[in-house]
Amino acid sequence: MDDEQDRPIDLPPELDREKLAEVALALLSLTRSGGRVWKSLDWDVMNLLFEKGWICDPISKAKSVALTEEGERLTAEFLAKHFARGDTSD
Repeated sequence: MDDEQDRPIDLPPELDREKLAEVALALLSLTRSGGRVWKSLDWDVMNLLFEKGWICDPISKAKSVALTEEGERLTAEFLAKHFARGDTSD
């Protein structure tokens, strides 16, 4: 196992970490069972992204899913639209 490759990616400083945390928790809550949640997105959410044409078919044994060209283009736009901070200083 390559520690450098397996290390989580740092969040870009221009993103609002509080908004990201709140939305991430809300999305994880869709997989809630008792007091636990799955470390992945709800299947209905994944299917919604597929229906919109933003990801390839998520139904497979793979642990990742490919973005479509439109999905790839929209990722930066949506991050900026929903999570950009006005002040990028730490």
